[in-house]
Amino acid sequence: MQVKSRHHLRSDAVSEIREALAETLGVDLDGDSFELVELTDSPFDLVLVDGEPDVLYYEDEDGEREPFVTVSGANAHPPERGVVTVDAGAVSFVSDGADVMRPGIVEADGSIDEGDLVAVAEETHGKVLGIGRALVDGDEMVGDSGKVVASLHHVGDDLYQFTV
Repeated sequence: MQVKSRHHLRSDAVSEIREALAETLGVDLDGDSFELVELTDSPFDLVLVDGEPDVLYYEDEDGEREPFVTVSGANAHPPERGVVTVDAGAVSFVSDGADVMRPGIVEADGSIDEGDLVAVAEETHGKVLGIGRALVDGDEMVGDSGKVVASLHHVGDDLYQFTV
């Protein structure tokens, strides 16, 4: 991953990030320094919060950029909403970047709407393994077959291993 540019965010941009994450995930993101890192070969841009890659911007199909936590950020600031929980059998697949299938899901937040970004966590310890886009509403995720979350970022990928 190549860094295209890097600069500190203004207070209004920081407020937008904080408000968006509080609204969508129930995350209270505190930090003193917020720095945007634009990447050349990635669909993401990162926001370093006190030097840690805790937030990403992902551009949706309409060209809108929305802030969301990274896997590291979700584990540092656990989300209260927007979480899909998978069983132990799905952990290795999700950790390798596979899309999430219905049989592996044990619970999904009912407030998730199709198209939302979601955090995918494992049920034993609650650790987030990946970030994805919901392909169905949260109340339709538990079941017997079908893909329900498209993987965008996971433990071990380039974004997860990003260092400044």
